[in-house]
Amino acid sequence: MRATDLIATIGSLIEQRVPTFLWGAPGIGKSSIIKQIASSRDIGFIDLRLALMDPTDLKGIPFYDKESHTALWAPPAFLPKNGEGVLFLDELNSAPPSVQASAYQLILDRKVGEYELPDGWAIVAAGNRDSDRGVTYRMPSPLANRFVHFEMDVHVEDWRLWAYKSGLDERVISYISYKNEHLFTFDAKSDTKSFATPRSWEYVDSILKANMPKSLLLETISGAVGRDVAVSFLSFIKVIDRLPDINEILETSNGDYSDEVDVLYALSSGLVSAYLRDKSDEKLENLLKYTFDLKSEFAVMIVQDLQRNGITMGHSASFREWVKKFAYLLG
Repeated sequence: MRATDLIATIGSLIEQRVPTFLWGAPGIGKSSIIKQIASSRDIGFIDLRLALMDPTDLKGIPFYDKESHTALWAPPAFLPKNGEGVLFLDELNSAPPSVQASAYQLILDRKVGEYELPDGWAIVAAGNRDSDRGVTYRMPSPLANRFVHFEMDVHVEDWRLWAYKSGLDERVISYISYKNEHLFTFDAKSDTKSFATPRSWEYVDSILKANMPKSLLLETISGAVGRDVAVSFLSFIKVIDRLPDINEILETSNGDYSDEVDVLYALSSGLVSAYLRDKSDEKLENLLKYTFDLKSEFAVMIVQDLQRNGITMGHSASFREWVKKFAYLLG
């Protein structure tokens, strides 16, 4: 299931307090999706990594109550006390069975020991699939039956939308637009420690922003996405030197054109990123005018990327002219 569909679907189930489980390969952004849903609704978000916990971490520690002469459980401080939000049980199926047993009561009864989950909080869990070669334990059928299950797919267009909104380096966005297959190269049968995932491309973004000596870039980026992908990426970003002046295009609508596909991918992402950083009606007009003589598929890519990022163009005279020119591709 695509990330955009998951955001809408799981968001609706959270409102109804229906427990959901999100499955998917490592590094594809499962926890980011749930955090994004909580943030968009301005509600709380607590991320519990169950694989790092002991059973008593959830249930609490027993103590003797002098007044009632009974043993009570002191609930952990990290569980929510009030309000509303999402309690995210990450790596649930990577947790030992004893920890899963503690989570079982919390999920089924919304309480554990002396603790009771507030009515305003929803439970969402996530985990890697058994085929992903991670450390996993078989989830008991009664526990699995308490969830609505979804499997998250890696989708390039969803990732590109997220990358623009998150301000990732346009060179990374350009490269993935050019080489879709390098967004996710995980192979469960391979022993390679470094491989490309949406998460590891975030690391590449951080590496590029770290002002690291160029001589160290290949080894460092290889450690994030694998050597073959790193070599291909660094070769690709050399095309940046062959790009027209993006600022001149946005300021005047004038600029050189290229027939090289790698240059056009880099130029398209660069123009969109630059416009999103500093938006104005004048720059939108200039950008649209420039696309009139651009290769049609890249003109359409630029406009669609702008629209996905919430840019409205109905008021623009250039856009009305643009629609007439490229209507045959939009149909």
